[in-house]
Amino acid sequence: MNDATPTTDAPAPADSAAAAASPVASEENPDFDAMTRDIAEVPAVEVIVTVAVNLMSAAAVKLGLTEDGEAHKDLDEARKLVHALAGLLDASATEISSFHAAPLRDGLKSLQLAFREASLVPDEPGQGPGEKYTGPVFG
Repeated sequence: MNDATPTTDAPAPADSAAAAASPVASEENPDFDAMTRDIAEVPAVEVIVTVAVNLMSAAAVKLGLTEDGEAHKDLDEARKLVHALAGLLDASATEISSFHAAPLRDGLKSLQLAFREASLVPDEPGQGPGEKYTGPVFG
């Protein structure tokens, strides 16, 4: 044996190619065809609402509104998330019913107010995150 000879028992390249082509799904090899079929069956309204709720949750964490509070607080990141949420809700307002939109708008307003309260130097009315889409937010 010389220095160029590997000493580990790595699988042969042919074995790894066969494993990659295997149709069996695992954590390392997800079944993308099944995932695509699942997504195809989800209504657009549900996708929009799910994305909005994820943005709201992330913004709440970045505003320090969770149990850990200050540990994850980052107002710059929160601003981006609240602004994206406002844009999504504004753009999808005609696509989702008021049944879905009303609670999302209420949540957005709560996040905008929380952002204003958390800011050391609050934005001018109409200049806060998402207020480009919602108009000025007052407490």
